[in-house]
Amino acid sequence: MSKLLETKISVIGMGIIGSRCADNLSKSGMDVRTWNRTPKARVDGVDDVAESVLGSEIVAFYLKDGIACREVFEQIRLNLIGVDVLINHSTIDLETTHWLAAECEALSCAFLDCPFTGSKIAAENGELVYYAGGDENLIEKYRELLEVTAKEIIPVGKVGNATVIKVATNLISASTVQALSESFAIASAYGIPAESFISAVSGNACGSALAAMKLPTMVEGDYETHFSLDNMLKDANIAMTLAKSAALRTPGIEATAGVMQGLCDNGSAGLDYSALYRQFEK
Repeated sequence: MSKLLETKISVIGMGIIGSRCADNLSKSGMDVRTWNRTPKARVDGVDDVAESVLGSEIVAFYLKDGIACREVFEQIRLNLIGVDVLINHSTIDLETTHWLAAECEALSCAFLDCPFTGSKIAAENGELVYYAGGDENLIEKYRELLEVTAKEIIPVGKVGNATVIKVATNLISASTVQALSESFAIASAYGIPAESFISAVSGNACGSALAAMKLPTMVEGDYETHFSLDNMLKDANIAMTLAKSAALRTPGIEATAGVMQGLCDNGSAGLDYSALYRQFEK
């Protein structure tokens, strides 16, 4: 085992992704400690978040949003002195990414902006993809660690770039599932069998890995959570904030975000974001 994988790591945030990444890090032989706001029944769990990072060389965030990242950072701030690196895998707003980087620098703690793409199954199999923003030498230093939970690490330049790329690509995913919902609703209204429609999409230029993953479950009304609707709404709101700051109009994601908000308000927030199709369910 390499020296890097013999180090101690604190994984903060035991949601769908963080918990599975912590499991894979443990299997690799690393000394893992975990924390979650709502305590989980884990042998590596620590009740106090500040205590969870004591003595760790690496801290990894898998938190819900920028607010959670800021709150947790303030709670662990004093214990980050002596930590080698904070790696943020959470999808958050750009302002918070830059804030985390500056606060880490003040504590002489390195920082990587490293959000992921991939959902529950990818996390379980250690096959996430990380967009990595930050010093290239730092990315290479921790590449072996990142490869425990990911099949690919894509360096994207300075801190902040990965945050923007992750939000922008999630905009495409949300918009695609909205388009799939609308198109399947139209086809169904005219009596097109679901299997015919799925086959047509798979053989069309509009077919994609996302369509192949989401359309069959939408047909079945199976909205088991791989990436929740409220998290996708959060990312859509971040995308619209970025667009506004750049003086850009984004009517497509604005419309989709409005639908997601309505569905979240009506009880679908915790379902997979393929629950966008529920807007057409009777």
